[in-house]
Amino acid sequence: MAATLAAGCSTDTIVGQATVAADSFAPSADNHDPSLQISGVVVTEIKPGQPHVLPTQRVAYPSIPPVGGPHDSQWAACTGVVYSKALRSENAVHSLEHGAVWIAYNPAKVSPQDQATLSAKVTDRQYTLMSPIPDMEHPISLQSWGHQLTLDSATDERIDQFIVALRENPYTTPEVGATCSSPLFDRNDPPPYDPTPPGPDAVPMDGAR
Repeated sequence: MAATLAAGCSTDTIVGQATVAADSFAPSADNHDPSLQISGVVVTEIKPGQPHVLPTQRVAYPSIPPVGGPHDSQWAACTGVVYSKALRSENAVHSLEHGAVWIAYNPAKVSPQDQATLSAKVTDRQYTLMSPIPDMEHPISLQSWGHQLTLDSATDERIDQFIVALRENPYTTPEVGATCSSPLFDRNDPPPYDPTPPGPDAVPMDGAR
């Protein structure tokens, strides 16, 4: 679970890899949730065992991006996938349940160069995924189950800290050991993100029907 470090004794930041400082945020038996030490992290209590919704249903998530709750039975592939299209929230939330960290960004507020910096932190890295969310309030938002961190800069050191602290964290992940491989999920043309507010028929966060 420890982060991958730069070779040798250099402490220079390597894009796509955690720094030595970030490695200290790895969870342990003595520190279940090191993300609590990261400035700006917001923690929301969301009980495990959330119900599944149909592909045609929406969930009344209180925030975009969401950090947990009821979700689609099909999870978005999170094997280090960088999506070019916005994801349906209900699929991405299921990935969080499996222990993934989801990097979302507003393409109007994050330059192509900074998008590449973020992409390098995700590409081929198990239990991570990245996708755009048009019109998202913040330039960058990181999510894991029950945790969120919004940022302005792709080079903010807290990105690596968040990933190290929460990716596959056995103490905060509801379904420890669940796979991020999702062969039935279309990576090139995923279920689309719906920017409109959920209607009165949306599934509430408590899962009641």
